[in-house]
This record gives sequence, C-alpha cells and structure tokens, in this order.
Amino acid sequence: MTKLTWAAPERNKQPILEVLERVLPETGTLLEIASGTGQHAVHFAQHLPRWVIQPSDLDSANLASIRAWRLDAALPNLRDPMALDVCSDDWQVPPSSAIFSANLIHIAPWEAALGLVRGAARHLLGGGLLIVYGPFRIGGAHTAPSNQAFDASLRAQDARFGVRDLESLQAVAEEVGFSFVKRVEMPANNQTIVFTRR
Repeated sequence: MTKLTWAAPERNKQPILEVLERVLPETGTLLEIASGTGQHAVHFAQHLPRWVIQPSDLDSANLASIRAWRLDAALPNLRDPMALDVCSDDWQVPPSSAIFSANLIHIAPWEAALGLVRGAARHLLGGGLLIVYGPFRIGGAHTAPSNQAFDASLRAQDARFGVRDLESLQAVAEEVGFSFVKRVEMPANNQTIVFTRR
C-alpha cells in the first residue's frame, strides 16, 4: 500500500482540528467525506480519542493511502476507510454525530455539494454537525485575489468546478433541515462552515 502525503492537508490539519475541538461534543462518530490521503483522519483520531473517525473516499489510490496511514498509526478509534460516492442516494453508513469534508465541493461539479448536504441530512443524527472546509465566495465576492485566481484555474480545468458561494451552500443546507451555526476564518483564505441538523 502506498502512503501518500499532500502538502495542503499537512498545513491545514491542525487549524481544522482546533475548530473541531471547539465545536464537537465530547464523544461521537465523525464521518469524513473525501478523506484524500488519510492525513486528516489520522490527525483527528490521534487528538480526538473519544471520537470514532470513519474515513471515506471514492478514489482507489486514496483508499489505499488511507489504509497505509491507518496501519502505521494503529489507532483504536480510526476505522478502515470505506468507498463512498457523495452523490449516491444511500451512503450505506450508520447514523453519524458529525460529518466533515475538506476541499471537496470546489474541485467537483455542484452536484457533489448537493450530494454532500443531502446525504448529510439523511445520515446525521438530530443535532449532528455538518462541517465543510475550503475557499468560498462571500456576498458574491472572493475573499482574496489568490482565491479569484484559484477559481479561474479551476474553471479552466473543468467548467463545472469553482469556488462556491457560501450563500448558495447555506440555502441548500437550510432546504434539507440544517441551521447555520458559524463561519470560522482559516489560514490561506479558507473558511470552516458549521451547520447543525434540526
């Protein structure tokens, strides 16, 4: 198994953990959507020992990397990764206390954002949290010139990609039973958005 290491998760795993430590209850099960390499899942499991961390991804190379990270970490609260398509009508997971996703919805068609929010509404326990990390446009504007350039590069790769409007995500979330809790400004002009399931 090949253990992948990406620079972005290495940079942002601690700032994200600090938000999770503030917003999560003492115990529960956290389902991570689009876990990538597994760096986040291991870091969270190390520092949230009373939480069970369930990583997932759709890409076979990423799933292999998560398994390699998990094998090395040997943490009792880190589950084996599962293959999960965020756009599927049934994620085939038990109810979760929290669902977290980083850097998914801008590097995917808008349908992935819809799938994430609707799937979270189906699989979160009442009062559970949906936590989304990444760049967003706020009030119709980019939060930094670097985000505007990033958005342009994404759209050049695939017209269906791009930095999303926070208000669009909020509207979809509220339609399916979520309430907005907070927005936390993060390093490198990213945001962590927290919703709770009503």
